[in-house]
Amino acid sequence: MKRRTLLAGMALAVSMGTAALAADKVKVGFIYVGPKNDGGWSQHHHEAAMKMKEHFGDKVELIEQESVPEGADAEATMTQMALSGVNLIFTTSFGYMDPTINVAKKFPKVKFEHATGYKTADNVSVYSARFYEGRAVTGFLAGKMTKTGKIGYIASFPIPEVIRGINSTYIHAKKANPDVQLSVIWVSTWYDPAKEADATQALLDQGVDVVLAHTDSTAPLAVLKKAGGFGFGQAADMAEYAPAPRISSIIDEWAPYYIDRVQAVLDGTWTSVNTWQGIKDGMVGIGEFSDAIPAEVRAEAEALKKSIEDGSYHPFTGPLNKQDGTPWLAAGEVADDGTLAGMGFYVEGVVGDIPK
Repeated sequence: MKRRTLLAGMALAVSMGTAALAADKVKVGFIYVGPKNDGGWSQHHHEAAMKMKEHFGDKVELIEQESVPEGADAEATMTQMALSGVNLIFTTSFGYMDPTINVAKKFPKVKFEHATGYKTADNVSVYSARFYEGRAVTGFLAGKMTKTGKIGYIASFPIPEVIRGINSTYIHAKKANPDVQLSVIWVSTWYDPAKEADATQALLDQGVDVVLAHTDSTAPLAVLKKAGGFGFGQAADMAEYAPAPRISSIIDEWAPYYIDRVQAVLDGTWTSVNTWQGIKDGMVGIGEFSDAIPAEVRAEAEALKKSIEDGSYHPFTGPLNKQDGTPWLAAGEVADDGTLAGMGFYVEGVVGDIPK
């Protein structure tokens, strides 16, 4: 820590609120819900953390803890990190939200960054990506690529992020194929390759031939590789399954955010923020379109991606009704962020109930 006079330190504290004094080095912790080699969500956070460490070199000491269940175990892990002198802790799963808030209250000098949540505090920021933008593109591709007219979605937990993904997928699959049907299987886990594989097979048994997953492993693609059909990389590119069954992917680009937030701690300028970025900002990437996709469909999907990126199109643009047929968005009306952030309903045409 750079030495400063007491008066200068007090002035800086007043001017920056909860921001800390500038530091020569910072100890950064990451907590993952799955293993660092899950091929998807946790691995991509880990790889982003490693890019951050490479960027800063000796200025950063990196601590990682993988496969931490959401709940009491997460709270214990965060507490241990804070007690060990970690200055900044990234908690990278939705179910870490309340544990993050609880531990942050006990360690007001430690800074926390929670991925995909919505609860903040003076020393807690939240950050997420507009995954629904990517799911508009993959949903469109699913609608174009299905031969049976049936696509499937493996859903983890009934939180707004996942419900938005289902809705965006269906809206854009229907734009590509007005007769498309979407089947959703809820697996109540982020990472369980066996459950994800079983859900994929169950969808195939229903006549589904394109599967989208909102879980963390490569198991759905492994099943599709043997059984046939198409799928997508989730959170990471999963390019080892290209050109088929993986025909594109949604890629989470966390490294720039991690570098920015660690730099803020080093500079003494860190404050609590709420970040929600998408394709335009580079936090959501779309993987290369496979040659298994016809050229004209690749061109249409690229045009859709560009329209989202330049702001000329929003994936939730009316006319849209809720599942029960009641009007939601009028023609040309765009959903506001507040509604999207708390989304708890299906759009018209999605079959089934959202688990309680």
